[in-house]
Amino acid sequence: MNGKAFNPTYEENLRLVALHKQITIGPYDPNACPEIGFFDVLGNDRRKEWLRLGSMAKEDAMEDFVKLLNSCCSLFAPYVTSHKIEKEEQEKRRKEEEERLRLEREEQERQRLEEAARRREEEERRIKEKEQRRKDEAERLQIERQKQQIMAVLNAQTAVQFQQYAKQQYPDNPDQQQLLIRQLQEQHYQQYMHQALRLQQMALQKQQDSNVNQMSEALPSPVSNEAVPTCNPNSQSNSLENQQTDSKAFHLCVEGKTGEVPIIAPSMWTRPQIKEFKEKVLHDQDSVITVGRGEVLTVRVPTHQDGSHLFWEFATDHYDIGFGLYFEWKDMTMPASTETTETKEGTEQVEGEKQTEQGRCPLVHEIAPVSRRDSHEEVYAGSHQYPDQGVHLLKFDNSYSLWRPKVVYYRVYYTR
Repeated sequence: MNGKAFNPTYEENLRLVALHKQITIGPYDPNACPEIGFFDVLGNDRRKEWLRLGSMAKEDAMEDFVKLLNSCCSLFAPYVTSHKIEKEEQEKRRKEEEERLRLEREEQERQRLEEAARRREEEERRIKEKEQRRKDEAERLQIERQKQQIMAVLNAQTAVQFQQYAKQQYPDNPDQQQLLIRQLQEQHYQQYMHQALRLQQMALQKQQDSNVNQMSEALPSPVSNEAVPTCNPNSQSNSLENQQTDSKAFHLCVEGKTGEVPIIAPSMWTRPQIKEFKEKVLHDQDSVITVGRGEVLTVRVPTHQDGSHLFWEFATDHYDIGFGLYFEWKDMTMPASTETTETKEGTEQVEGEKQTEQGRCPLVHEIAPVSRRDSHEEVYAGSHQYPDQGVHLLKFDNSYSLWRPKVVYYRVYYTR
């Protein structure tokens, strides 16, 4: 760069060369340095300047070199400063690049781990869903098998009644008969399951009440050694709670007679042909009755000596009505109670008037509790097997209506 970046003097140039040799080689050693010719003026001057440095330390020579170069070259300090800045920037960029690459590697590793975790979760979810679908399918098949078994038992009990009913509805149409029978069987199954659930809930409630009563008793009540076991017809043993879910017999306790009286749960269903039903019933004026507002009307249907099942159908105009089925035993009695009802035969009767000379009245058992039926939308029908000789009581309840009387279209018949 001599003559371009700066122009040192001859002495400065000699001094710079001598300091450079002192730094790179060390102090002048005549034995290690080659001889210089007599006529080599520049070489002799440089050697003399080098010899003048004596035993100067390398660090001191470096410091003198920099000071001399800085004094004779005004561009040296800015050059060193800019070179330093450039080196620092290069180092900074290198570190930033290394940091960027490190972050990229960390991000790639994080994404790889997240993707692996997502795949594991997805695989676990698929396995769980597959297992859940398998369990649901197994449960569905189990329920379907149970349903088929229950329906097979129920259908065996109602096959004759439903076939007779279907033949009366569609006498010349076997396809419609089979379709109606299937509908009746499905409705009978749904009703049976609803009743079984209801009985199960009632039994559970009864057990809970019994546990509460046992816990609340402080002392046991004294029992006489001469006491004779008696049976109260009004006790819970006569209630609907004692129905078995498999449609077995009720357990009734009647004074003077202990045993089982078989009462089969009724079969009830609906059908949509309400208009055609009303048109058929209108031909018989006795089959159209009016239940006044706030009244309960009871239709008494005695058991027939040649019959085995009672069938009923009914519908109403515009509004619903309550309906329930009861059975009045012929040879069983209970303590008399006064209850006013209106019967199909005409006027109000006081059931207390039926008391026997001993102050007893016939035992009445609930077959289907009174509940409101949407009989203005569908024809409600049902059947019930005779439990014994007696009278079926069809109760049409309009006691909840304070303003509207209800017109009821109904018909009842028996089958062998």
